[in-house]
Amino acid sequence: MTQDRPPLLELTGVTKRYGATTALDGVDFDLRPGEVHALMGENGAGKSTLMKILSGNVARDAGRIAIDGDPVEISGPRDAAAHGIAIIHQELNTVPAMTVADNLALGREPRTRWGSLDRRAAVREAREKLEHIGADIDPSRELGSLSVGMQQMVEIARAVSENARVLVLDEPTAALSRGESLQLYRLVEEMRSRGVGLVYISHRMEEVWQLADRITVFRDGRLVGTRERADVVPDDIVRMMVGRDVGDLYGHPPRHPGEVLLSVDGLTDGELIGPVSFTVRAGEVVGMSGLIGAGRTETCRLIFGADSARGGTVQVRGRTIRARSPQAAVAAGIAMVPEDRKAQALFLIHSVEDNISVSSLRELSRWSVVRRGAVRAGAREQMRKLGIRESALQLPVAALSGGNQQKAVLGRWLMRDADVVILDEPTRGVDVGARREIYELVEQLAAAGKAVLVVSSDLPEVIGVSDRVLVMREGRIVAELDSTTTTEEAVMSHATGTASSPSGAQHV
Repeated sequence: MTQDRPPLLELTGVTKRYGATTALDGVDFDLRPGEVHALMGENGAGKSTLMKILSGNVARDAGRIAIDGDPVEISGPRDAAAHGIAIIHQELNTVPAMTVADNLALGREPRTRWGSLDRRAAVREAREKLEHIGADIDPSRELGSLSVGMQQMVEIARAVSENARVLVLDEPTAALSRGESLQLYRLVEEMRSRGVGLVYISHRMEEVWQLADRITVFRDGRLVGTRERADVVPDDIVRMMVGRDVGDLYGHPPRHPGEVLLSVDGLTDGELIGPVSFTVRAGEVVGMSGLIGAGRTETCRLIFGADSARGGTVQVRGRTIRARSPQAAVAAGIAMVPEDRKAQALFLIHSVEDNISVSSLRELSRWSVVRRGAVRAGAREQMRKLGIRESALQLPVAALSGGNQQKAVLGRWLMRDADVVILDEPTRGVDVGARREIYELVEQLAAAGKAVLVVSSDLPEVIGVSDRVLVMREGRIVAELDSTTTTEEAVMSHATGTASSPSGAQHV
């Protein structure tokens, strides 16, 4: 039993301040050998700051760090590695332009007898490291050509090869497919059996419940408590995280959809997607589910004009969008929040005000001159509605938590008052409190008569927020399910092609 073992890692009274802001206030945390210790809390609770201190990227102001009971100083990543600590960050620490083999060998390159890089040895060692974690990846491929999930497996392979005694996984499944997630779970179990201590940071309650031995919760930079997973239920952890009962995350009043606002007919890219046909009505929320690679995001990008369609039509309020481009889609009344907000939606070095107002500047201008007062007033109004503190107005949007960054993107489209709103993975990487707020925004959009399309890999979410669920497989919609009667198992059976009967589904 892990509780009978002394701590492998122990942090006591760790404090970190940034000016007048206290990011960590005297927190304690410990990790035992062969244990998976989940660290949970809302965005901004202090989890990332603690891990930055542990990795040596940030210096603590007070407190003690001990390995096997002996105090240690971690002044940089080299110190962390020397003490057997490896961290897999949510933002990957890799070099996309280099090959997989070169990434795995970085800093420990094998050399020939003449001192030059032994590329054959690097490829051979990379293949061994990847095989060790069960990753079928060609070491000679450029890392940037791989999916985010496969890039993450490469980084995990590097950490495992360094014989880390402490492995920190920060939102490790956020970008992984179902199959890749299962592979990661098996790797976690293997490392646990070898006595490695794992710190597991995740917002996904189901995987925490599957893997964790203990759960520690932070809130507002303070330790709320540590519990044995066997002694609590998920609602207990949610209450610890947000300081209140959240209730049913997905509950919504009955909706009464009106006219068709979005009509997609025979849409295709001529290769992998389509033909795809469906409608979304005013005041309706339609979910779109399917496995990674099923074509959900690609379909949304075709609708929004971000990718080129080779056939089919997209209509808003019965009018066909003829010029296929994001500008034409926005002009027609379509808004889209993409799945990768940092790469595809946000201007990270610009202010929150700029990020919210950027798509409405034409409407906020007079004689081609931007009315700065109107911009500021409009951004402040959206921030108030979204629960973003007004003091953040001029901060770079990169300084916000993931949940507030997502709200800023939503605020951009709320300001435009679009008729059709497409939300691709709207709650990826955000905490349970921010999830609740985003679901409330979805409900407000539906109540205001908007047509809402929600793409999500989270089955309880896609069923819970929607009126209908469209299931995609291999670039096509294979079933339409009534969310009030369907189940997660039914959605998955259609997504995997194993559904033996309609079971209430309408095949399309």
